Amino acid sequence: MSLPDSTSAVPRKGSPLRPLPKLIFASRWLQLPLYLGLIVAQGMYVIHFLIELLHLVEAAFGSEQALQALISSIGYKTDAPITTLNETVIMLVVLALIDVVMISNLLIMVIVGGYETFVSRMDLEGHRDQPEWLSHVNASVLKVKLAMSIIGISSIHLLKTFINAGNYTDRVLIAQTAIHIAFLLSALAIAYTDKIMSGIAENKH
Repeated sequence: MSLPDSTSAVPRKGSPLRPLPKLIFASRWLQLPLYLGLIVAQGMYVIHFLIELLHLVEAAFGSEQALQALISSIGYKTDAPITTLNETVIMLVVLALIDVVMISNLLIMVIVGGYETFVSRMDLEGHRDQPEWLSHVNASVLKVKLAMSIIGISSIHLLKTFINAGNYTDRVLIAQTAIHIAFLLSALAIAYTDKIMSGIAENKH
């Protein structure tokens, strides 16, 4: 008596899915509008970056209106009126621009990495502009990278707060520091959990 072929129950590669699994699998495309929306949001960040940069250049050339727009956008307050661009204002504006860049990097990570991981392959293998991190991205790697990006953004916000500490209460300073530490501990916990799970997966093989 011959034994049944153990490979007969395994679906062949490329075999068509049944209607219900096919519908469920196709539902991943519902995420596409979300990623397109994030691209639009990134466009808004680009416009904001260019406006702030233009105000900084105009203020450097003596525009009082541009200077007041910068002071208002960064929330800088002082007892003495500010009539010229000073080092503190420049530093706060530059940190705000860096903040925009880091958030934009986070958006790119979510858009490209999320689409590649959860929606569809982009087939960028061998492309000269393929991001280095995209070649080995998966859900775990994406979580760690996002956590590290959030820590970087939080660090910039905390530095801006300390530079402009005179306009904040001690309660706000302590709260922002505690939130930053919470982000840091969360990132460490995510990275440690990912390390444990990777070790378990390697042991199974």
